[in-house]
Amino acid sequence: MSGLERGRSRWGRRARMIAAAAAVTVVAPLAACGSGDGGGGTPTVNLYYGPEENLQKVVDDCNVKAAGRYRINYEVLPRPADDQRVQMVRRLAAQDPGMDILGLDVTWTHEFASAKWLREWTGERRAAAEKGTLPGPLETARYQGKLYAAPKNTNTQLLWYRTDLVEQPPKTWDEVIRTAQDLKAQGKPYQVITMGAQYEGLVVLYNTMTASAGGKILSDDGGEAVFDAGAVKALELLRRFATSGVTNPSFSNTLEDDARLQFESGDAAFQINWPFVYPALQKGAPELAKKVAWARYPAVDAGTPSRVTIGGYNLAVSAYSRHPQESFDAASCLRDAEHQKFSAINDGVPPTIESIYADPEMAKAYPMKDEILAELKDPALRPLTPAYQNLSTVMSATLSPASAITPERTAAQLRSAIQDALESKGVLP
Repeated sequence: MSGLERGRSRWGRRARMIAAAAAVTVVAPLAACGSGDGGGGTPTVNLYYGPEENLQKVVDDCNVKAAGRYRINYEVLPRPADDQRVQMVRRLAAQDPGMDILGLDVTWTHEFASAKWLREWTGERRAAAEKGTLPGPLETARYQGKLYAAPKNTNTQLLWYRTDLVEQPPKTWDEVIRTAQDLKAQGKPYQVITMGAQYEGLVVLYNTMTASAGGKILSDDGGEAVFDAGAVKALELLRRFATSGVTNPSFSNTLEDDARLQFESGDAAFQINWPFVYPALQKGAPELAKKVAWARYPAVDAGTPSRVTIGGYNLAVSAYSRHPQESFDAASCLRDAEHQKFSAINDGVPPTIESIYADPEMAKAYPMKDEILAELKDPALRPLTPAYQNLSTVMSATLSPASAITPERTAAQLRSAIQDALESKGVLP
């Protein structure tokens, strides 16, 4: 999610050009791809979702439970999130009736809803989607007080640390940096590994620091770029971390999987990353895995718990679906408690329904589930705005490299550039 900031007028012109081009070039070939009927007139509901290893088994189970009322067809989107979004935006701009259920990154719900591409969840369906769902993930599925998607899975980052190097996990960023510097002075593995490349991972790192410092990036209504004192404090911390001598030399180019591999090499004492690193560590470095434990994400200030940015995916129904009722029913099945638990255990995607965390079967797959749940109960959300894609692009470019941040000046740059970025919504960047 990297790129350069563009001016307000240029965004507006480009948005209109893209929408027009999409309508001309996409609508004709996609007209034949609409939701058809299966054998015997059974409606086909097309699910557009990113690659998830065992999702087809969930689809198959929901098809059995549908008992002929509909048949879900899983259309696998590209793995990169940007490519997923581009494909869906183009087809929705062309009012493609072949898209029924959409798997949306939590940052896309506002954008798609503002463009009137989604159907609202109402009545009993809304009540069922909200029942028992954690408030943070649920908030990412709302737009202007209405529910436009149902949370399927969520995610949050933890601090992973070497128990052979550190007796107790540090609780604050200052403690992490100081401990790593002490280990370095002793000639021991010391690096603090996390994502610092010019992409969404850097935005997530900064957003978490800002929320943990009590700061704001946008106003409550999402219409104004704020970057208050807490956001400036987070810029100071991000720069201090990047220049402290404890990061990996390739910090400014590190993505999620890069961070995992760097930690598995054995040169690091700490890693801040998503829970996918746990099963990967068992396979990639089993001896090291025996020495690794986890703790809550570091706080900015002692005595104030961190607030960690959450990820995940929501299920939405396209405004252009020919089978909206069947699509709502199918989406409800795909994200119900039974299937969220299955996906959590088999695909490593944390559930959005709180009660699942108490299920005994979760203990083996998620030994860190208590720490995950604690963070999910008081999370940080990425700024909720239809223009989030533009905002993220501007932020990642301005924050990179983190070592070059000058807090007050960088805050002023972000405040101005993001105010411009907020003018775009529901369009390709």
